[in-house]
Amino acid sequence: MMTSNDEENIIDENEAQLLEAMSVEDEELPVYKAYAGKKLEKNETNAKMIDIVDAIKTVFDPEIPINVYDLGLIYKINQNDNGDIHIDMSLTAPGCPVAGVLPQQVADAVAVVKGVGEVEVEVVWEPAWTLERLSEEARMMLEMI
Repeated sequence: MMTSNDEENIIDENEAQLLEAMSVEDEELPVYKAYAGKKLEKNETNAKMIDIVDAIKTVFDPEIPINVYDLGLIYKINQNDNGDIHIDMSLTAPGCPVAGVLPQQVADAVAVVKGVGEVEVEVVWEPAWTLERLSEEARMMLEMI
Protein backbone atom coordinates (compact mmCIF):
# COMPACT_ATOMS: atom_id res chain seq x y z
CA MET A 1 0.00 0.00 0.00
CA MET A 2 1.31 3.44 -0.93
CA THR A 3 1.66 6.10 1.72
CA SER A 4 0.92 9.77 1.07
CA ASN A 5 4.69 10.37 1.21
CA ASP A 6 5.18 7.81 -1.59
CA GLU A 7 2.45 9.50 -3.65
CA GLU A 8 4.08 12.92 -3.12
CA ASN A 9 7.44 11.51 -4.28
CA ILE A 10 5.83 10.06 -7.42
CA ILE A 11 4.14 13.38 -8.19
CA ASP A 12 7.44 15.22 -7.64
CA GLU A 13 9.25 12.76 -9.94
CA ASN A 14 6.51 13.07 -12.57
CA GLU A 15 6.69 16.86 -12.45
CA ALA A 16 10.50 16.84 -12.71
CA GLN A 17 10.31 14.44 -15.66
CA LEU A 18 7.83 16.60 -17.51
CA LEU A 19 9.70 19.84 -16.78
CA GLU A 20 12.84 18.19 -18.15
CA ALA A 21 10.90 17.20 -21.26
CA MET A 22 9.76 20.80 -21.68
CA SER A 23 13.37 21.98 -21.89
CA VAL A 24 14.19 19.79 -24.91
CA GLU A 25 14.80 21.82 -28.05
CA ASP A 26 15.28 20.55 -31.60
CA GLU A 27 14.87 16.97 -30.39
CA GLU A 28 11.91 14.67 -30.24
CA LEU A 29 9.96 15.41 -27.07
CA PRO A 30 9.74 12.40 -24.78
CA VAL A 31 6.43 10.89 -23.72
CA TYR A 32 5.21 11.89 -20.28
CA LYS A 33 2.61 9.97 -18.29
CA ALA A 34 0.73 10.79 -15.09
CA TYR A 35 -1.01 8.09 -13.03
CA ALA A 36 -3.79 7.93 -10.46
CA GLY A 37 -6.50 5.58 -9.20
CA LYS A 38 -6.62 1.91 -8.34
CA LYS A 39 -8.04 -1.29 -9.83
CA LEU A 40 -11.80 -1.68 -9.61
CA GLU A 41 -13.37 -4.52 -7.70
CA LYS A 42 -14.72 -7.22 -10.04
CA ASN A 43 -18.37 -6.39 -9.33
CA GLU A 44 -18.08 -2.60 -9.81
CA THR A 45 -19.82 -0.98 -12.76
CA ASN A 46 -17.69 1.11 -15.11
CA ALA A 47 -18.14 4.87 -15.10
CA LYS A 48 -20.11 6.56 -17.85
CA MET A 49 -18.06 8.57 -20.34
CA ILE A 50 -20.08 11.72 -19.57
CA ASP A 51 -19.00 11.48 -15.91
CA ILE A 52 -15.36 11.12 -16.97
CA VAL A 53 -15.63 14.17 -19.23
CA ASP A 54 -17.36 16.14 -16.47
CA ALA A 55 -14.46 15.31 -14.14
CA ILE A 56 -11.93 16.46 -16.72
CA LYS A 57 -13.87 19.72 -17.07
CA THR A 58 -13.05 20.52 -13.43
CA VAL A 59 -9.38 21.02 -14.39
CA PHE A 60 -8.65 24.54 -15.57
CA ASP A 61 -5.63 26.08 -17.22
CA PRO A 62 -4.64 28.71 -14.63
CA GLU A 63 -3.54 31.16 -17.33
CA ILE A 64 -6.76 30.94 -19.33
CA PRO A 65 -10.01 30.56 -17.34
CA ILE A 66 -11.16 27.64 -19.48
CA ASN A 67 -11.12 23.95 -18.59
CA VAL A 68 -8.68 21.65 -20.37
CA TYR A 69 -11.47 19.74 -22.15
CA ASP A 70 -13.01 22.82 -23.76
CA LEU A 71 -9.51 24.12 -24.56
CA GLY A 72 -9.17 21.04 -26.75
CA LEU A 73 -6.22 19.63 -24.82
CA ILE A 74 -7.87 16.22 -24.42
CA TYR A 75 -7.26 14.30 -27.64
CA LYS A 76 -8.56 10.83 -26.74
CA ILE A 77 -10.21 8.99 -23.85
CA ASN A 78 -10.15 5.19 -23.86
CA GLN A 79 -12.02 3.14 -21.26
CA ASN A 80 -11.03 -0.50 -20.87
CA ASP A 81 -13.50 -3.22 -19.89
CA ASN A 82 -11.90 -3.34 -16.42
CA GLY A 83 -12.63 0.37 -15.83
CA ASP A 84 -9.08 1.59 -16.44
CA ILE A 85 -8.82 4.85 -18.37
CA HIS A 86 -6.14 6.03 -20.80
CA ILE A 87 -6.19 9.69 -21.83
CA ASP A 88 -4.09 11.35 -24.51
CA MET A 89 -3.75 15.05 -23.87
CA SER A 90 -1.57 17.83 -25.16
CA LEU A 91 -0.54 21.22 -23.91
CA THR A 92 -0.89 24.58 -25.61
CA ALA A 93 2.91 24.68 -26.06
CA PRO A 94 5.89 22.52 -25.06
CA GLY A 95 7.07 25.33 -22.78
CA CYS A 96 3.70 25.61 -21.00
CA PRO A 97 4.50 26.86 -17.46
CA VAL A 98 1.92 24.54 -15.85
CA ALA A 99 3.02 21.48 -17.79
CA GLY A 100 4.15 19.76 -14.62
CA VAL A 101 0.75 19.88 -12.97
CA LEU A 102 -2.08 19.73 -15.54
CA PRO A 103 -1.67 16.06 -16.59
CA GLN A 104 -1.57 14.95 -12.96
CA GLN A 105 -4.60 17.09 -12.15
CA VAL A 106 -6.51 15.40 -14.99
CA ALA A 107 -5.50 11.94 -13.76
CA ASP A 108 -6.49 12.79 -10.19
CA ALA A 109 -9.84 14.29 -11.22
CA VAL A 110 -10.81 11.24 -13.29
CA ALA A 111 -9.59 8.75 -10.67
CA VAL A 112 -12.23 9.87 -8.14
CA VAL A 113 -15.15 9.16 -10.49
CA LYS A 114 -17.15 6.16 -9.29
CA GLY A 115 -16.50 3.26 -11.65
CA VAL A 116 -13.02 4.37 -12.77
CA GLY A 117 -10.04 2.12 -12.15
CA GLU A 118 -6.44 3.07 -12.82
CA VAL A 119 -5.93 6.24 -14.84
CA GLU A 120 -3.05 6.99 -17.17
CA VAL A 121 -2.73 10.43 -18.78
CA GLU A 122 -0.17 10.64 -21.56
CA VAL A 123 1.07 13.94 -22.94
CA VAL A 124 1.28 13.77 -26.73
CA TRP A 125 2.70 16.38 -29.06
CA GLU A 126 1.23 15.27 -32.39
CA PRO A 127 -0.85 16.77 -33.70
CA ALA A 128 0.23 20.06 -32.18
CA TRP A 129 -2.50 21.97 -30.35
CA THR A 130 -4.05 24.88 -32.26
CA LEU A 131 -6.87 27.34 -31.61
CA GLU A 132 -9.09 25.29 -33.91
CA ARG A 133 -9.35 22.68 -31.13
CA LEU A 134 -11.29 25.10 -28.88
CA SER A 135 -14.91 24.19 -28.18
CA GLU A 136 -17.64 26.71 -29.00
CA GLU A 137 -17.96 27.42 -25.27
CA ALA A 138 -14.24 28.17 -25.05
CA ARG A 139 -14.40 30.47 -28.08
CA MET A 140 -17.23 32.44 -26.45
CA MET A 141 -15.26 32.68 -23.19
CA LEU A 142 -12.20 34.01 -25.00
CA GLU A 143 -14.30 36.65 -26.73
CA MET A 144 -15.49 37.85 -23.33
CA ILE A 145 -11.95 38.17 -21.95
